[in-house]
Amino acid sequence: MRWASEEKREPVRCAWARGELMMRYHDEEWGVPVHEDGKLFEFLVLEGAQAGLSWETILNKRENYRAAFDGFDARRVARYDSRKVAQLMRNPGIVRNRLKIRSAVRNAGALLQVQKEYGSFDRYVWQFVKGKPQVNLRNARNPVPARTAESDAMSKDLKKRGFNFVGSTICYAFMQAVGMVDDHVAGCFRHGKGRRRSSSLVKRKVAAG
Repeated sequence: MRWASEEKREPVRCAWARGELMMRYHDEEWGVPVHEDGKLFEFLVLEGAQAGLSWETILNKRENYRAAFDGFDARRVARYDSRKVAQLMRNPGIVRNRLKIRSAVRNAGALLQVQKEYGSFDRYVWQFVKGKPQVNLRNARNPVPARTAESDAMSKDLKKRGFNFVGSTICYAFMQAVGMVDDHVAGCFRHGKGRRRSSSLVKRKVAAG
């Protein structure tokens, strides 16, 4: 039985999850494994756009980005010409940085080449964590890093393949976003749950045939 005066307690979250939008992103997406190429491309574009800005700023513009970049369809984005780039530069709903916009177009083309080689961008990026999410134990003694050996390797290889705005720090943020690593701090109610959630989804898909 619950007493009338008993208040519902908020779950413990990572310290950065403040405000409705950031909490929803933290609770529902951050650290959950992503294996769909379109979604992976979306996060690659958004993480590049975030450079020098806050992630909350990008989340507030996310729907605008989806509309502006044709739902992050890499085949369509790769065909954007200078006229389309100029149009995007006039779009107040996105970050109007010419280098970042051109980077999204360039990266779309590079991603298509990776798909030809690996069969999917998913297979390519997940190789950097050997195909399994890395669940870390982050706390005051083991804080979340800005980059790792894995993100260094990813950054180096992406650049070799023609991608840009893919420095190691951006790559590590991408890895966190798409669940390649789980950096929810110890005590956060989401710590370790992304991997289990992904496994249960796979099991349901297998069971469904």
